[in-house]
Amino acid sequence: MVTRAFAIEDGNVSSSILTSRKTSYSDIDLKFAKAPTGDIYKKADLAAVKQSIKNLLMTNYAEKPFDPDYGADLNRFLFNIDTELDEEDIKDSIIRAIQLYEPRARVEEVEVSVDGAAHNVFVRITFRILNTQTTETIELNLTRLR
Repeated sequence: MVTRAFAIEDGNVSSSILTSRKTSYSDIDLKFAKAPTGDIYKKADLAAVKQSIKNLLMTNYAEKPFDPDYGADLNRFLFNIDTELDEEDIKDSIIRAIQLYEPRARVEEVEVSVDGAAHNVFVRITFRILNTQTTETIELNLTRLR
């Protein structure tokens, strides 16, 4: 068995030493704009997580190959938004999608405002990025095209 040698002042410490490590997040920019170097731009940390959450929320079920449950499937709510139950369903769908598919963020609050006459859904999501403990808000306005 391997024993560790500590300084005399530390005594015979048998517990492990915990350290924190900062993880940086990066994704490619989905606009695919060309950088002066000829490469594409990338998003880092907060911008990467925000882009990922927006992409996740705007994706409907069965749009991603080989993963039919990916996405929040929010477009389905635009065609039958007459009840207050839809607000809770939208909140549940958003929270579920972020918990399952975006491990870099934790949802703090979801606000939903439904306008059934205009077939419009306004969503405000407040989330925390796990490695920086930064709180950020995303606002989406979903409207049915006629």
